[in-house]
Amino acid sequence: MNTPPMPPRAEGADGSSVRIGALVPLSRPGWVEAGRHLLAGLELAARDVNEAGGIAGRPLELVVRDTAADPRRAAAAVDDLARLGVAALAGEYHSVVARAAAARADALGLPFLCSSAVLDALTEQPTDWVARLAPAQSRGWRIYADFLLGAGHRRIAVAAEPGVYWASGARILRDHLAPRGGTVIELDMRALTPTAVCDELLDHRATALLLLVGHPEPAVSLVKSVRRDERLARIMIGAPAGQPEFAEWATSLGDDGAAIPFLRYLPERLGPLGARVETALRERLAEAPSFVAFEGYDTVTVLADVLRAHGTDRARTAGSWPRVAVEGTRGQIRFSRTPGISVWQWAAPPIQVVDRDPAEPGRFRVLHAG
Repeated sequence: MNTPPMPPRAEGADGSSVRIGALVPLSRPGWVEAGRHLLAGLELAARDVNEAGGIAGRPLELVVRDTAADPRRAAAAVDDLARLGVAALAGEYHSVVARAAAARADALGLPFLCSSAVLDALTEQPTDWVARLAPAQSRGWRIYADFLLGAGHRRIAVAAEPGVYWASGARILRDHLAPRGGTVIELDMRALTPTAVCDELLDHRATALLLLVGHPEPAVSLVKSVRRDERLARIMIGAPAGQPEFAEWATSLGDDGAAIPFLRYLPERLGPLGARVETALRERLAEAPSFVAFEGYDTVTVLADVLRAHGTDRARTAGSWPRVAVEGTRGQIRFSRTPGISVWQWAAPPIQVVDRDPAEPGRFRVLHAG
């Protein structure tokens, strides 16, 4: 663990509040809807912490910074928040952005609890300064690969854009499927139109197409093109990265957006805390909360517990990850070292493969759990 110079006091200028820096994508090209849900969870948990007496009698304050899916902007925000004396960092949805934030937090000696980013290599080297709630991509995408095999898919095409996250996902799928008789056919979306993708699916005799691309485009155009091609009536479209989770997906695609399996990090049934938080998040968002909103809530809940127990010293916070045992909205949260993962990892978040029900696109069906 780095040994940085003594940081500013982790409180507001008047000493009245304990500050947590919140990194959230709230403007384009960031996924704004995901950012809105993440922030709703962070803010609701902060409110609940303060209603329960705050941190040793002092209010918890979120200092929010919009990352806009820009790694450089996120790194600059980490510098800014460190200067402001935040006790810790929370949040972020986009994996490449979280990676930049984690690298800067590690360099500065600032604890960072990442809410939603899944990229395995969140930092280049092992660090004690960073912990993560979301499951590592390798775990979630292997579960998705098992779902594909169980559904009878052996020839799987991936329509992929360039990027570390998409390349990592394709590699995980290929490495897991190949020894089990599966084949991954990579389609480069820099070179193909949605119509050309349809022809490629036929040429390669693929039975499934996975969308390793951004939303809304080219994901929406790809779905529409495949759905309207009568030759591809039996092909399954999948989106392991979770694009169909949000209402924007259903609004953009209507019935075409149903029956597209994706990864979601919720249990089959919420406990009493999760059910209460779900109700409060629904009121705050004016729609059903996504799993990302629950991740936001759990992030602040964990940090508040750590700050109550160990104070606002940054090194003590970072040293407390292995001792965390907090009841979150989706189960008890504990961090451990996981082989191949460079940060402290919640090893057991619930993982489901779900889709939107064609008979009722606002309802989700659980297809597989891991």
